[in-house]
Amino acid sequence: MHAEADVLVIGAGAAGMAAAATAAELGLRTVVLDEQGAPGGQIYRGITAVTAQMAERLGPDYRHGRTLANALSASAASVQTDTTVWDVDAALNVATLCDGVARQVRARHLIVATGAIERAVPVPGWTLPGVMFAGAAQLMLKTASSVPAGRVVLAGNGPLLLLVANQLLEAGADVAALVETTRTADMLAGAPHLPRALGAFGYLAKGVAMMRTLRRARVLWITGATGLAVIGEQRAEALQVQTARGSERIEADVVLLHAGVIPNTQLTRLMRLEHVWDETQVSWRPRVDAWGRSSDERISIAGDGAGIGGARVAEAGGRLAALDAATALGRIDVAERGRRGAPLLAEAHRHLRIRPMLDAMYRPPHWIMNPPDETIVCRCEEVTAGEIRRMTKLGCRGPNQTKFFSRCGMGPCQGRICGPVVAAILAAENRLSPQEVGAYRIRPPLKPVPLAAIATLAATDGTPEPSRKT
Repeated sequence: MHAEADVLVIGAGAAGMAAAATAAELGLRTVVLDEQGAPGGQIYRGITAVTAQMAERLGPDYRHGRTLANALSASAASVQTDTTVWDVDAALNVATLCDGVARQVRARHLIVATGAIERAVPVPGWTLPGVMFAGAAQLMLKTASSVPAGRVVLAGNGPLLLLVANQLLEAGADVAALVETTRTADMLAGAPHLPRALGAFGYLAKGVAMMRTLRRARVLWITGATGLAVIGEQRAEALQVQTARGSERIEADVVLLHAGVIPNTQLTRLMRLEHVWDETQVSWRPRVDAWGRSSDERISIAGDGAGIGGARVAEAGGRLAALDAATALGRIDVAERGRRGAPLLAEAHRHLRIRPMLDAMYRPPHWIMNPPDETIVCRCEEVTAGEIRRMTKLGCRGPNQTKFFSRCGMGPCQGRICGPVVAAILAAENRLSPQEVGAYRIRPPLKPVPLAAIATLAATDGTPEPSRKT
């Protein structure tokens, strides 16, 4: 016997919170599963516990998450936090791990809201202590009100890099430099999309304001940088970059890397859903319709996991997915779905108006996805870019063959971090398209699970614990 939910939502970020609250409002038995200790996801991490002072520093966009968290808490949805999803079978039995015990919950309709992950930036020295993704520093700020000690250098590209630099500066960090790989040519590539982006003027205004803040703070700002390399023996000591003036060394105690975010497709690949290559966002994403319905009509995907759009688009997407699930389960009819969904579709479209410009301006540089031979690409198994290139000489044309020959992607993350880079190297070496190269085949367990916990699965009835409201 398994516990059963009409709608089971995996992930309690912007999309997941909105989806669950909407589904519960429509009278559907709704269960939400999330690995963290409280709802919020990555964007709104710590929103239920953050101090008023830190919330003020993080800005109104972050504080909006409290509205979603409060709505979820007030709903009839059962919220299961500190819960890891490690498998989903063909019957939509969702295997979970909580407090060392494995359980299953059966879903009539599944909404996947697992969000995005940061794109890997495998430059020389990126595995040294003192080097992190920019998003990790942001999470430390949100969850522990903590900022990196010493001189902080942020490097890469993307709107998040600017945002994190501003947030760290506001929180008192010593932001020594912002090193952008964005070139003048990239800015020009985004220019044709500016008229459309003006329809989302608020985002443009925020971007300009963040730039002004960094200028006023006299943060060293380098653009068009190439050849990034972190220098250090036991830990990060400096960032070496190539600029129009030649080679430059920027002293640093902490280096924060970022080259955009991509959909987290680990779970959707585990379920063998159809995926398409998005050349605009240089990433794979699941194939979904306007309501988030995937290639399996029982499964919807909401938020950045279906394509990068941002928190407000994810929120609208979560509500749309819940409406569609309610229609599929006979709770409302198609006409009612259309009536309720029309303003949400319009809202998502409005927020997406800036996305083509951002995608063009902040496209990851080719050299980031094709690092030097000596650079470690797979951190789990310590496989270098050169080893992957040697695999192509043995006839490897895709990541799964490369995994067999080199163990690359065989670690605990199953290639979540290294996968896009491995595919890019294989595509370049074999002169293939990303579609031809493909992606890692994900197998259960999705996350490491103790054998003792798996053994308990057959001994339990899978009944979820009482809701943990936060």
